[in-house]
Amino acid sequence: MLLGLAGVAIFSLTLPFTRLAVADLSPMFATMGRAVVAALLAGLWLWRQRAPLPGRAALPGLAIVAAGCVIGFPLLTSIAMRTLPASHGAVLVGILPLATALFAALRGQERPSAGFWCVALAGSALVVGFALSQSGGTLHVADVLMLGAVLSAAWGYAEGGRLSQALGGQQVISWALLLSLPVALPLAVWDLWRHGGTLGNVGPAAWAGFAYTCVFSMFVGFIFWYRGMAKGGVARVGQVQLLQPFLTLLGAAAVLGEPLQAAHLLFALAVIGTVALGRRMAIRR
Repeated sequence: MLLGLAGVAIFSLTLPFTRLAVADLSPMFATMGRAVVAALLAGLWLWRQRAPLPGRAALPGLAIVAAGCVIGFPLLTSIAMRTLPASHGAVLVGILPLATALFAALRGQERPSAGFWCVALAGSALVVGFALSQSGGTLHVADVLMLGAVLSAAWGYAEGGRLSQALGGQQVISWALLLSLPVALPLAVWDLWRHGGTLGNVGPAAWAGFAYTCVFSMFVGFIFWYRGMAKGGVARVGQVQLLQPFLTLLGAAAVLGEPLQAAHLLFALAVIGTVALGRRMAIRR
C-alpha cells in the first residue's frame, strides 16, 4: 500500500504539470516527446541492470501497457488539459480504481467480493458526482476525453500489475516504453518539424512541466506503482488511487494557483473513508 501511495503521489502532479506543458507545447509533442525521453531513461536502466529480454508470452501484455499508459492516457489528457482546469480533470481520475479492478477481474487474475465492489462504486460515485456538480450537471468533450484516458490507464495498470508479479515493476514499464518508441519517436520528430519554429516561444514553465512528465509521470512513478500492485494485488492497491484526485487538487492549487474550496476537502474525507473500507474487503487472487 505504501509503494502504491508513493506512485499515486507522483502521478497526482501529472495533470497540473501537463497543463503547464501544453500551454506552449502541442499535445502531440507533449505526449510523444515524454515517451521518447522516458524510453531513453528506461533503456539506460535496463542496460545497467543487464535485464534479460522479456519472453514472447509477455509481449502482448507489454503492448497493452504501452498503448494504455504510454500513449493513450498521456495523449488524451494532454488534449483535455488545453481547455479543462486540472482541478476539474482531477476528480474524473477518481474512477480509475474501479476501472482498474474491472479490467483485473476481466483478465481473470482477481475476484473482488461484493463488498469490495460496493465500496469501489461508492467511492467512484463520490468523485463522479463531484465532477458533475462542478460542470453544471453535464459532461463536456474534454470530460469525455478524460474518461477515455481513465479507461486507457486502467487497462494498462491492470495488465502491468499482472506482469509485475513475474517481471518486476521496473522491467514492465521499461520494456513498455521501449516498445512504444517506434511509434513515439517518428510522431515526436514529425510534430517537432511542424512546430519547430514556435519552440523559441516556449516558456520555462512549459519546459518544467514537460520535464516532470518525462521523468516522474512516465518512468519513476510506474516503478513504485507496479511494484506495489505486484505485492498487494491490482484491485486492493488500486484503491489508493481514490486519493489521487484530491492530491491533484492540492497540486493544482500549488502549481497553477487554481482555487481550493472547502467542498474539495469534504469530498476528500469521504473518499479516504471508502479507501479504508476497501482495504477490509476480501479479494481472492
